[in-house]
Amino acid sequence: MLPITYAIRNLFRDPSRLIQTVGGSALVVLLVIAATALNHGMERMLETSGSNKNVILVGTGSEESVERSEVQLEAEAAASTAVAGLASPLGNTAASGEIVYMAPLGIVGGPEKPSLLRGVTEKALLVHHRVRILEGAFPRPGEVMIGRFLHRRFGVPADDLVPGTRLFFGRDEFRISGIFEAAGTVLESEVWFDRNDLAALTQRDSLSAVYLRLDDAEFDDVHVFTLQRNDLELSAIREDRYYDKLSTFYAPIRVMVWITAALVAAGALFGGLNTLYAAFASRIREMASLQCIGYTRRALLLSLIQESLLATLAGSLLAFTVALTFFDGIHIPFSLGTFTVELTPSIIMTGLITGVALGTLGTLPPALRCLQPALPLALRSS
Repeated sequence: MLPITYAIRNLFRDPSRLIQTVGGSALVVLLVIAATALNHGMERMLETSGSNKNVILVGTGSEESVERSEVQLEAEAAASTAVAGLASPLGNTAASGEIVYMAPLGIVGGPEKPSLLRGVTEKALLVHHRVRILEGAFPRPGEVMIGRFLHRRFGVPADDLVPGTRLFFGRDEFRISGIFEAAGTVLESEVWFDRNDLAALTQRDSLSAVYLRLDDAEFDDVHVFTLQRNDLELSAIREDRYYDKLSTFYAPIRVMVWITAALVAAGALFGGLNTLYAAFASRIREMASLQCIGYTRRALLLSLIQESLLATLAGSLLAFTVALTFFDGIHIPFSLGTFTVELTPSIIMTGLITGVALGTLGTLPPALRCLQPALPLALRSS
């Protein structure tokens, strides 16, 4: 085996090649980390948003979109009385009829942004058990309660959206009554209206959905209710299953993230391979001389891999530093809400594996080509 110091010295023989190798591997690892973190953040938010104890009643044929659903007003009372075993904290049945609507919302001195609006009554707190009011109070007529991450949708500081601030929906003005959190769910980017207010604004006399929270009841009990009340034209779906379907709906976006990252990474990878081919091709005579004094081709191959691995791991370290500085903890808004990008241990491990693979598997083709010529030919090479 050649000493590791030989590989270290060779790294600095050509500073420009070293910079290209480190920079290329850093770009590839950074793209893999970014793509993995973005996909993981979106999936985790959608998984967190659904509860296996909640069931959503939507209009038949609208199982994939609550916003497009229409449910008769009497469905809320019918479900709360007909389905036995619903949660009843303090004697109040956990059945919440809600209006869900996507529309532009404006802030004072700022632009309008598409936001998810939810018309609710106080029973919503019985169903959406992750919701905690941080400041202020539940909205009354003429008021709204906002999720703690709504300000990120508008690109303004949190201090610009506090209780007492005014929001605009069309020509109507609403006072923010409170701010709530919901443990990393899509709800944290929503705006909650008094249900009657939102019904008047959207000119609808129906609900979007009825949310039920189960206690002793099972999903089949709710499903039987929808079959018994054909007049209401309802379909039941578990809340966690609903968000699983939304995750599938957003799968093409995640695929595009991976494709974009792969294309850019491929360009950097091929550029790095060309650099290695050129660098190793100029050392064919050197490799042959080392074989003449007793080193095996296997030992030389391992030394070349060590050399490349040191460079790619340095690039990986650079990628981790950039990711932790600029990516970790940032918030990415999309149509349903805002998710947080976090560099979890599994994501860091994915980046590390990528760096190691670049330094080993990516080095094999140029290294084997360098060691392939027979000794007489290699010694005569220029």
